[in-house]
Amino acid sequence: MNKYVKTNQLYNCTTEYLIPLFSQYEFPWEMLPILKEYISSLIAKGIEGFTKYSDNVLIGENVKIYPNVTIEGPTIIGEGTEIRPGAFIRGSVITGKNCVIGNSSELKNCILLEKVQVPHYNYVGDSVLGNFSHMGAGSICSNLKSDGKPVVIHGDTDYITGLRKIGGILADGADIGCGCVLNPGTVIGKNTSVYPLNSLRGVFAENCIVKSMDNIIIRRNDG
Repeated sequence: MNKYVKTNQLYNCTTEYLIPLFSQYEFPWEMLPILKEYISSLIAKGIEGFTKYSDNVLIGENVKIYPNVTIEGPTIIGEGTEIRPGAFIRGSVITGKNCVIGNSSELKNCILLEKVQVPHYNYVGDSVLGNFSHMGAGSICSNLKSDGKPVVIHGDTDYITGLRKIGGILADGADIGCGCVLNPGTVIGKNTSVYPLNSLRGVFAENCIVKSMDNIIIRRNDG
């Protein structure tokens, strides 16, 4: 099973204002250190169809923001996205269209492509979530090692990132079960599903079902 980690292997980015970012960096975690600057530059220039929500925050058309939501800048929320009660967006967050940021979920320094769902009690920090990816209730992207050392991503080879904080790297269509912990730098491949209550680390191939760290099966194609 190929354990892909390159940006163009994990994502099909069609969000116009994110294409320059995704085409520039070979690995998705390389986008994280410059994300605040990138979002701020987009806000300064403006994006057609987006309006100012508050200082340093832009929202697209038909964004629904419930009461008791906190959004700090710089942040850009894509068209049709829904932000539910109690959500805390701590800044350096950018989303594509039609995402769901759920009740009591917390996001910081992360990218959500299109139709991403983090709908219930999720933490997403220093992470990149692909199109149609989903995090079950209570699942989190742990972004800091207990020893505070830089994150090393363990795939078919080791990737020395030099970054102290990396959360989850979810490819397009990745689906994380309820109550999971993605340890720092965990990469979930395209269309791979993870059973609930798993604690994962490393790189997981595309089109798999992860029942546990030592029980991974290739998804059958019955079509």
